[in-house]
Amino acid sequence: MPEAEKTPYYITTAINYPNGRPHIGHAYEGIAADVIARFQRLQGREVRFQTGTDEHGLKMARKAEEQGRTARELADEMSGYFHEMDAKLNISFDRFIRTVEPDHHRASQAIWQRMADAGDLYLDRYEGWYSVRDEAYYDESELKEGEGGEKLSPQDTPVEWTVEESWFFRLSKYQEPLLELLKSPGFLEPASRRNEMIAFVEQGLRDLSVSRTSFDWGVKVPGSDNHVMYVWVDALTNYLTGLGFPDETENMAKFWPADLHLIGKDIVRFHTIYWPAFLMSAKLPVPKKVFGHGFLLARGGEKMSKSLGNVIDPLELAETFGVDTLRYFLMREVAFGKDGTYSPEAIVERSNGELGNAFGNLAQRTLGFMAKNLDGNLPAIHGHTDADNALFQTLDTAIAKDIPQAFEQLALQQAVELWLQAVFACNAYIDAAAPWALRKTDPERMETVLATLYICIAQLAVAIQPVIPTSAGKLLDMLGVGEELRTYEAIRSHWYSPLAESDFQIEKPTPLFPRLELPAEVEEGA
Repeated sequence: MPEAEKTPYYITTAINYPNGRPHIGHAYEGIAADVIARFQRLQGREVRFQTGTDEHGLKMARKAEEQGRTARELADEMSGYFHEMDAKLNISFDRFIRTVEPDHHRASQAIWQRMADAGDLYLDRYEGWYSVRDEAYYDESELKEGEGGEKLSPQDTPVEWTVEESWFFRLSKYQEPLLELLKSPGFLEPASRRNEMIAFVEQGLRDLSVSRTSFDWGVKVPGSDNHVMYVWVDALTNYLTGLGFPDETENMAKFWPADLHLIGKDIVRFHTIYWPAFLMSAKLPVPKKVFGHGFLLARGGEKMSKSLGNVIDPLELAETFGVDTLRYFLMREVAFGKDGTYSPEAIVERSNGELGNAFGNLAQRTLGFMAKNLDGNLPAIHGHTDADNALFQTLDTAIAKDIPQAFEQLALQQAVELWLQAVFACNAYIDAAAPWALRKTDPERMETVLATLYICIAQLAVAIQPVIPTSAGKLLDMLGVGEELRTYEAIRSHWYSPLAESDFQIEKPTPLFPRLELPAEVEEGA
């Protein structure tokens, strides 16, 4: 990436609603955001990565009441589980924000005051349908009928008729600016989400109820004793809180507007209609991009839910199969932006076939051969053949162009597929070159083949770092590749010279990806 393009990069996940423990969908979004953040760091950019928990609202208040404790007690416990998940899944956030924190209350009240100063807030009476589970208001025309005749939201969640005094935000005032924003290239992806939101706005926007009086678990409306902010006003402001808003901090100047809000497809409306409108009202820049990814579905394509009993604990998966294996599977299996499915069998198949047999075995037999037949010394290069140069060209195209381009475009599955194709090219090369057969007949050619493979394996390890950082790091340690060379740019510029110090010794490698077996309970249930 040219120096001019190495601008700071700010990426956020949606902050998770902690009314229950994390499930695999939460892990999917966190891992995807981490892959993007790590890729941008490898490109030489200064990255700010924020995640956290959204702890206010009626849903949390009711859940706590059911359990006979305070909302704060519930929030403290559940937020801790999300923090633990991020730590164990190697998610490299810079700030884990909690909306109960004082700096967040201050930021939320500051953006509220800016919207009031713009004349965009007024007091009225709200009567309409509200989904506690979605923390969302719905028009009658959006509702559908459930099997028992009850009214449901577009997300199949129950709605209830709500009547109370409320502050309203003049959302209708921003209809045309929002349409212009939604139609601007790159703001909302994938295209299917963009088209949905354009259609929604074109139907006409109604002013939005932005405060509640029926409960008090939330951020207080400035100057009011009985109103708390609608949870989405508070929740969305977290992206500013983490940069120090409302103060004019260095982070605000450097990182806002956000480069990417990575969110689930079910909350696109809040991030691409309500949030930009709040920001426009507050005279703040809107984010550069919002990407609404799909859902990770259970076996058979069912959406995971606590009521169906099919929620998957990501930490149990990581414990069973390994953190990097889980990260690789989620990025490899699902076309990013679309829904995808999960199964233990698929994890085992991907790990054994691609990580183990294709990549791990390539590294194992190459380094093992060098340790045994060269006493661990780095092989010398005695002139490259057309076959060597063809492999270098394949790797150079993949790592200098194709893989970074796919990551940059958030085509995460495609980036992993391109990397795997480069791995397959190396396997085809070693099978054709057969260094084991050259050991006695042409030892100089054997050394050149091994040197070629050494360089290419180092390149492959660097390229896949965003997805499997721990395993890639272990392999680079085995290769003796210094930290300063573990970037896309460095690995490309050093490809014709040894990447390790000349006196570095290759030791007999340990397997990076031991073969996985299905847990007994999975096999029994098959």
